[in-house]
Amino acid sequence: MTREAVPFVVLAAAVLHALWNAMAHRSGDRLAGFALMNTATLACGAALACLVPLPDPAAWPFVAASTVLQVGYQLLLLQAYRLGDFGQMYPIARGTSPLVVALLTVTVLGRSLPAGQAAGVLVISLGLAGLALAGGLPGRAQLPALGAALGTGVLIAAYTVVDGTGVRRAGGTAGYLAWMFLAQGAVMLLVALAVRGRPLLTAMRRRPWQGLAGGVMSLAAYGLVVWAQTAGDLATIAALRETSILIAALIGAFVLREPLGRSRLAAGAAVLAGIVVLRLGHG
Repeated sequence: MTREAVPFVVLAAAVLHALWNAMAHRSGDRLAGFALMNTATLACGAALACLVPLPDPAAWPFVAASTVLQVGYQLLLLQAYRLGDFGQMYPIARGTSPLVVALLTVTVLGRSLPAGQAAGVLVISLGLAGLALAGGLPGRAQLPALGAALGTGVLIAAYTVVDGTGVRRAGGTAGYLAWMFLAQGAVMLLVALAVRGRPLLTAMRRRPWQGLAGGVMSLAAYGLVVWAQTAGDLATIAALRETSILIAALIGAFVLREPLGRSRLAAGAAVLAGIVVLRLGHG
């Protein structure tokens, strides 16, 4: 593939990412679905680990930290999808992550944000508030869903920072990814078994292909973005990747038959626009 194909590859990754999340939301037994997805992740990680060198020992603490964060992210995402609409939960989770990273850059690292990035942060914040208030002022019953979606975004930001540091310590991207996938898949399966016990295995056998397909789609989306990052402009790729927010809103409306409405669509578009401004300003 050529550099000219990069935008199309990233958009394909955005579609795949929104689709596997929609499949996870629609799954009748979401824990079994996530377990099957992690079976695919574990298998792919194990196969890759047999083909590439081990990461440098300095990367192992980051592999461990990323595994904990990735499992926590999946459990919170599962909870968000159990409690809320896909078209609302997905944009909140995806939009919170770059906002948290930007805020940590200022508050923890002590760096200043250029005016363009500060504008991006403001627009994302307004968009997230719009998504949370799209159905009116949330009552007590809606707060757990919103909290789970926001927590998911925080954990996405956390493992993004951890992996960005860990892969530089690993001495090679492939070795780090292999063991991260392997560890994440294994731990998530053990957690799911601890929660459900042997009935989980029965549930996984009922409709295995949907969950396994979701896992393959998730890995394919990640792999396409990794390839694109080697061939194109990182800031543009990061911005294009977030078109999955609007794709998810459309899937929620036309496939899952969730209410879209002008306010939710406008809020999702604002989150996407803010992320684009933030990413491009960073690059």
